[in-house]
Amino acid sequence: MERSIETQVSQAVDAWLRWLPRWEPATHRGRVAPCRRCIGSPVLSAAGLGADVPHGVQHGLSTRVKTIVDHAVAEYTARNLPLLQTELDQQAARNRARSYRPTEGLEPEFDGLPMDPDPVPGAPFLFTIGGLAEEVDAAIPALPPLSDEAKAALRQEIGLADDYANMIGREVCAVLLHHRLRIQAAVAQYVEPQIAAMLEELTRSLDAPFDPNPDPGPGLTEP
Repeated sequence: MERSIETQVSQAVDAWLRWLPRWEPATHRGRVAPCRRCIGSPVLSAAGLGADVPHGVQHGLSTRVKTIVDHAVAEYTARNLPLLQTELDQQAARNRARSYRPTEGLEPEFDGLPMDPDPVPGAPFLFTIGGLAEEVDAAIPALPPLSDEAKAALRQEIGLADDYANMIGREVCAVLLHHRLRIQAAVAQYVEPQIAAMLEELTRSLDAPFDPNPDPGPGLTEP
């Protein structure tokens, strides 16, 4: 029996809550480009995860919820949009022909993130994961071209799929509103203390950037 959207969202939130205690602040450089999946996401707004919440925490939830929407749209497409389904099947077969597929099988916390770190000026990479994937992709024949009529019909079906995705997205957001309290409680328990500790450590390092035990100053030294 197919699970309802309400059940799927509840289970996605449960899975995210089980993962959240393992989250730790990133120690590497932040990225310049924002995450297109998370920035301005109505899903995160419905969940109560604002801009003050670290991106890693946001991404783990938004990706899990996106999977729900993607699955619903895939079922709708298979039932009602034959041209789009054929195009997707051909693309899936092309993807399976790749010998190197670094974006497949990732945990939700990493799905959709850039495969390589931002480059450092003056220190080029010898190779990148994205570059290797592009080399493999270039060796696979492209999909056959479509006629103008087929392109127009395909665009129409893509529009219908987008409309359905928006409808499911609104339903998902409505369900997430009922989970806001426990989502925010988990952030307060597991995320905010770690952020506070980082800020405290930063304050200490700014107060004493060179000497961890600075001179207490005149009048405070022992006789």
